[in-house]
Amino acid sequence: MNRIARLAALALVAAGLTAGCVYRMNIQQGNYLDPNAIAQLKEGMTRSQVRYLLGTPMVPDAFNENRWDYLYIMKRGRIRNAEKRRVSVWFEGDKVARIEKVNVAAPVYVPATPAPAVPATPKAAVESPET
Repeated sequence: MNRIARLAALALVAAGLTAGCVYRMNIQQGNYLDPNAIAQLKEGMTRSQVRYLLGTPMVPDAFNENRWDYLYIMKRGRIRNAEKRRVSVWFEGDKVARIEKVNVAAPVYVPATPAPAVPATPKAAVESPET
């Protein structure tokens, strides 16, 4: 009986220790808000230009067709607090009137790669041979 009790206790301890080892995947919801695309967003742009930059809003506002909300939520594994970002765009007519950004990352520009240098042509090859 004593041996069975020890084995049961050992099994319970092992089960308790392995319960925390369950993989929790990252969950991404909404529109991915690219910081470089958001930096290009300006007042005066048309609806089609905004749609080209940010895509179609996930949930259109049924009560206000002049407001587009772009939401992004990233829940990483066991971390309790999700990363939340939001961009709201208000239109007057077909043009952007106002932009509100909440918790949006700063743009990361990749510098343009300079063109490769053209090798210098030897002076003798440029000059025509004298006859």
